[in-house]
Amino acid sequence: MTRLLARLPAYPHSLLFAAALNQALGRRLGAELLQALRGKRLRIRVADAGLSFFVGVGGGGFHACRPGPADLAISASAYDFLLLALRREDPDTLFFSRRLLMEGDTELGLLVKNTLDALEPPAWVERLLQPIMARVDG
Repeated sequence: MTRLLARLPAYPHSLLFAAALNQALGRRLGAELLQALRGKRLRIRVADAGLSFFVGVGGGGFHACRPGPADLAISASAYDFLLLALRREDPDTLFFSRRLLMEGDTELGLLVKNTLDALEPPAWVERLLQPIMARVDG
């Protein structure tokens, strides 16, 4: 499955990922973070699935970018990203156990991490992800 997913072009699923970020985070992100992210390129890599999402930030929020160099790259397994989204695991714990990798602009990475730590995910995110976690945990 990983080989198949790795062969998919990055742009279409980056469009979906950017839309999901806008729905989940939308207006909840502070002006400081949006200003710091403006014009930056982020790569979110789901290592075990062979997927990479390339997004940028502009005046309208997150938008898909074509694959290429990123200012900040964050990589983890699908399971670890689920743990983060459901607040079952702390990003620092994953980082120091080398299950969450951040490369590039470390100041930007810390700003993103601290902002996401301070935000509670919308209820619909937990409702969406909880059944997936139940299958994985069960």
